[in-house]
Amino acid sequence: VPTAQPRAGLGRGLLLGLLLGAVIAATAFGLGRITASNDDPVADTALTSTTAVTATSLVAATDPPPVATVPQTNGNIEPVAAAAAAVSPAVVQLDTSLGTGSGVIYDADGYILTAAHVVGNATTVAVRFADGSSTTGTVTGADDTTDVAVVAIDPEKVPAVAVLALGADLTVGQTAVAVGSPFKLDQTVTSGIISAEDRIVGEGTGGISMVQTDAAINPGNSGGPLVDINGRVLGINDVIFTNSGDNAGVGFAISIDLAKIVADQITSGQPVALAQLGVSVGSAPNGDAGGLIQLVSEGTAAAAAGLEVGDLVISFEGDPIRDSEELRAEVITRAPGTVVELVVLRGGERLTIDATLGSVATN
Repeated sequence: VPTAQPRAGLGRGLLLGLLLGAVIAATAFGLGRITASNDDPVADTALTSTTAVTATSLVAATDPPPVATVPQTNGNIEPVAAAAAAVSPAVVQLDTSLGTGSGVIYDADGYILTAAHVVGNATTVAVRFADGSSTTGTVTGADDTTDVAVVAIDPEKVPAVAVLALGADLTVGQTAVAVGSPFKLDQTVTSGIISAEDRIVGEGTGGISMVQTDAAINPGNSGGPLVDINGRVLGINDVIFTNSGDNAGVGFAISIDLAKIVADQITSGQPVALAQLGVSVGSAPNGDAGGLIQLVSEGTAAAAAGLEVGDLVISFEGDPIRDSEELRAEVITRAPGTVVELVVLRGGERLTIDATLGSVATN
């Protein structure tokens, strides 16, 4: 079977620039979105992650909700198998005339999270459930900057709803599991680890926050979930970093916190906007960790909070800030209007400053 290449816009090749600062040279590799084209004999994808296993990781659309069954061996739960069993009933395959992708049902009202490049310009998509049945979904909306889209189906057809790990503290090295339709092989499960968090990937308005994983994701996994061992969704699989076009163990899923913020705006009919602090940030000249404020824009959250040029941001809501990318990731994974606590160093003095995040439209 010929190998499917990374596709974008549901069937067309696309290489994205990857803004990873000093971590990886942007010219060294290609970053490709991973939706399979119908030109390929087979195609499509999904992802994974860890923590303690429960049998109630699904919230059903019906009352009472169905309880996910988890496989056991001699009374011991196999973590990856349990994660897959928990989330799989909520994972769907999405097909348009141009290609195949994945999605995950996240709301009992019939809403499915997926990637914007999976739905492309389509207004309707074919939705295939884990049991092999299918229905037609309507594209509620899509945002190209964050690559997040929402598809709606009849709530009465919802088999189960995945739990979103909103606000979860990820641990590098924890187990991650992807479920989706790579190469149109629906309900495919792959596992690996969380390789990194808070990666800023892509150009857009400055890049978006993603979770990096080595769980295998391939063309068709786009839009599917990356989950922990409870089956809780940590991210929406989106792009791979590769020289060959095939999985090289460096994949990225859109942070579920960011994806949910965008999805809520889409389903409410609001224009999509991301949180903004209103600063330009660089590195400290003496090599200290943190984000050095180089510019404070007038009329922004930063200006209102009293942040100044020369402030070194070293903490955001209690999380250490290593560099400008981590600061951006912390900001855009919160909703506009959120009050946040920053710790800055100013002239050798340590200050705690509260700021109410502003917003910037993605389009």
